[in-house]
Amino acid sequence: MTIPAGLRRTVLRAQRDTGFLAAGVLPHLALVPVWAWAAATTARTGNWLLTVSMSAALVLLGTPVLTAVQRARHRVLIGVDVPRLTPAAREQWTWGSTARWLAVTRPWRKIGYHLLLGPLLALLELLVLAVAAACLAGVIAYAWSWALPTGIRRDWFGYLTQLPAYAAAGLLLLCVLPWTARAVARAEARLALGLLGPSRAQRLQERVDQLAVSRTDLIEAVDAERRRIERDLHDGTQQRLVSLAVNLGLAMATRPDLPSDAREVIARAHLEAKEAIAELNDLVRGLHPAVLEDRGLDAALSGLAARTPLPVRLRVDLEERVAPDVESVAYFVISEALTNATKHANAMRAEVMVRQVGEVLRVRVTDDGLGGADAAAGTGLTGLAKRVGSLDGAFHVSSPVGGPTTITAELPCAR
Repeated sequence: MTIPAGLRRTVLRAQRDTGFLAAGVLPHLALVPVWAWAAATTARTGNWLLTVSMSAALVLLGTPVLTAVQRARHRVLIGVDVPRLTPAAREQWTWGSTARWLAVTRPWRKIGYHLLLGPLLALLELLVLAVAAACLAGVIAYAWSWALPTGIRRDWFGYLTQLPAYAAAGLLLLCVLPWTARAVARAEARLALGLLGPSRAQRLQERVDQLAVSRTDLIEAVDAERRRIERDLHDGTQQRLVSLAVNLGLAMATRPDLPSDAREVIARAHLEAKEAIAELNDLVRGLHPAVLEDRGLDAALSGLAARTPLPVRLRVDLEERVAPDVESVAYFVISEALTNATKHANAMRAEVMVRQVGEVLRVRVTDDGLGGADAAAGTGLTGLAKRVGSLDGAFHVSSPVGGPTTITAELPCAR
């Protein structure tokens, strides 16, 4: 005879949930003797201070052990993982640190679970186990009734009335037991997750920390990829173009007998090769300037100001080198701002100020151009705002019509 798969799953689930509830009775009742002894001792001696302090010490010592037992019970028997609280960084003991620790860990939730809620859950578990025992007794009523003496069977049960009623009640309870045990097990799991695990605020904070780490890793990976592309262009494509330009120059210099048409074609190709090299240099410099990585933000900005076709007043005040991703974002903010001032604002001069204030790197670029720049208009300023936002920075543009335009960025630079 083949048992249907659905029935088999229901039976196995009922066995698992009933075993889970049976395993929780003793842990839930573990602290009952403590407060029962405390109540009895206080009523007998009247020395409530000593009794309360001793029982509180026992509760505080037993709570971590019982919490570990409950975590293991939920994980092993029903596959529910009750997370542990993430240990906070160690800091010197003060009243403030103690208050922060209490606010994060909330130990009273665990104490309330084991001391107050535990006995109620134990009663509920015992009720489900009693239902399971009644199911078993009713289903096998005919079998165990034959083990009793004949007089007892006739007087207490009878053969035609009570035993069929017991069997029918057992079958009915057997049908209800899987859903009852499952509902109680789910309720216990939710209570354990809410009271023994981290709070919702701490789970959100841990998620935010994980996302911040993931975002930092992504930014570093993108920056590393950009550097790899710059290196490949510099060491590969650019060298080929330089070799091509040199060969074309040598051809014009060593072959004076070339026809004028051929010489003109070679000269044009030589000029285009040099222009391609210049454009590639600008592209490579725009991807990631080598001086930024080698000598830092001050030297890179000095080179950028020297290449800008308008006068730039540069002021850089850094206590030390900041993180590479912060340097990169600050450089590109200034580079894009100077490019906009040159190409679009018709500015006559610009001023760049970079200053480190505590754990914040402040960048400000001001020009005397036409103004009217809008970061929300979908221009390059939008990309700068997103790049600054990727580091949890602040980006602001002030550009009234007629000028001047001031672009400000504040970047967290704590290592």
